[in-house]
Amino acid sequence: MRGVEPELQPFWDERAAGNFIGGGTGAGLLLWSAIAASGHGTAIGLPLFLALAFIGIGLFCVWMEIGRPLRALNVFFHARTSWMTREAIVAGPLFLCGLIAMLSGWLFFAWLAALIGLVFLYCQARILQAARGIPAWREPALLPLIVVTGLAEGAGMLALLSPLLVRSPGAEFAFPLLVLVVLRFWLSRRYAAHLARPNNAPLKTLRALRENDRHFLLLGHTLPAAVLLIALFAGGSFGTALLALAGIAVAASGWLFKLALITRIAYTQGFALQHVPARTPGYSHPGVKPGWN
Repeated sequence: MRGVEPELQPFWDERAAGNFIGGGTGAGLLLWSAIAASGHGTAIGLPLFLALAFIGIGLFCVWMEIGRPLRALNVFFHARTSWMTREAIVAGPLFLCGLIAMLSGWLFFAWLAALIGLVFLYCQARILQAARGIPAWREPALLPLIVVTGLAEGAGMLALLSPLLVRSPGAEFAFPLLVLVVLRFWLSRRYAAHLARPNNAPLKTLRALRENDRHFLLLGHTLPAAVLLIALFAGGSFGTALLALAGIAVAASGWLFKLALITRIAYTQGFALQHVPARTPGYSHPGVKPGWN
């Protein structure tokens, strides 16, 4: 049944996953940098630099993944139909506003870059959902999970940077990060439950998702939630250290989830016969759908 039953997609690899990792983390870090600068007076130079670097590295990864990199400009010519084109178009003003904010320190441009970053993150989520031949990507429940995962990664990176910032958000930042962890946990369970419904995903997709969930739930939710609860009451330098530890766990788990989503969970739809025709000599048979329940 080779070529008929679901197979792991061969077109996107770790480089494509790097785009979603870098773009999500960078967009989330842009937003939380603007929030921290507005509420705590946190210096935005280092967070903005890292946010733009994450997004830039992600775009470089996907450029390296293209079969003919010199034709990369063609990506800008399909704005009416392609979410990848919209992502590329949004990247221009995002970098412009981010660079102005980083060099000038103006909060207005930091917030403008953060809002454009949210559009960039949404475009990335829609890129996956537009891949109709991959059940794990086309599932509507994946869209909010990708968006919230990016926001959680950005918050985790800001938490990791907090010991290096002169005016850091402090241990009180543990509460919004904890909220994101809980929200991401709920969305991940919702996504898994939707895929497990009849005729929503092939067996290999469900098996790969279950294998990844064991690490994702422990590293990305149980461990950081426990650490953040302690950080809420610890305060001081110890609370800041716990916040940084939880931050890297939240960010790294999001990266590992996206890597698995692109390279290990992305099985194709496969083919199905509604009715197997009769052959001479022989009889017709009920339809078949290899690799599915």
